[in-house]
Amino acid sequence: MHDQKRKARLGLGDGAHFLKSLMSTPHLTGAVAPSGRALARAMARAAGPPERGLVVELGPGTGPVTRALIDRGLNPGRLVMVEYNPQFCRLLEDRFAGARVIHGDAYDLPRTLAALNGEPVSAFVSSLPLLTRPQQEREKLMGDAFALMGADGVFVQFTYGLLSPIPREICEGRYSAHRGRPIWANLPPARVWTYRLESSAGPGAPPRRRRETRP
Repeated sequence: MHDQKRKARLGLGDGAHFLKSLMSTPHLTGAVAPSGRALARAMARAAGPPERGLVVELGPGTGPVTRALIDRGLNPGRLVMVEYNPQFCRLLEDRFAGARVIHGDAYDLPRTLAALNGEPVSAFVSSLPLLTRPQQEREKLMGDAFALMGADGVFVQFTYGLLSPIPREICEGRYSAHRGRPIWANLPPARVWTYRLESSAGPGAPPRRRRETRP
């Protein structure tokens, strides 16, 4: 019976998985379709090839970005996926043997990632619909992520909008923000943003003016 259920999950197209999840649990699904291949590859490139530490993926859904990360050489044993939708968690466990799947809240990282027991994290790669969340929740997410990564970490996020999903007032004096080129092959077109901790500032540093950089 388990094998039959597993085959059914793997046989259903990813778009159908999203639509099925949206209809059955709309409060758990932040998109109606998975990220396209071009966007997934762009996010994997933005995360870079970290030589050490874990890569934590937030909101992986059905795993298109996960696949791109692994295709770029990331060992699945260094990959941790945080997914709030239990249906997607089961799907990810079937698809990505060796990677860790955590059913939990990405907006409460200290609790959700407590089981990592202080293992070093080098990057966060996020497909969360940040623009649907209050600014204070986005600020807390960034602070918690960089508290786990430290000075050399990188936070990768995509958006369909023109502006940074992490507001300028949050970034000032704390994070540098880089906006990638439009990915026209994705529907709808998207951009990838990368955030790093300012070299001269920590998470509690006072704000100072800094412009977002663009290619």
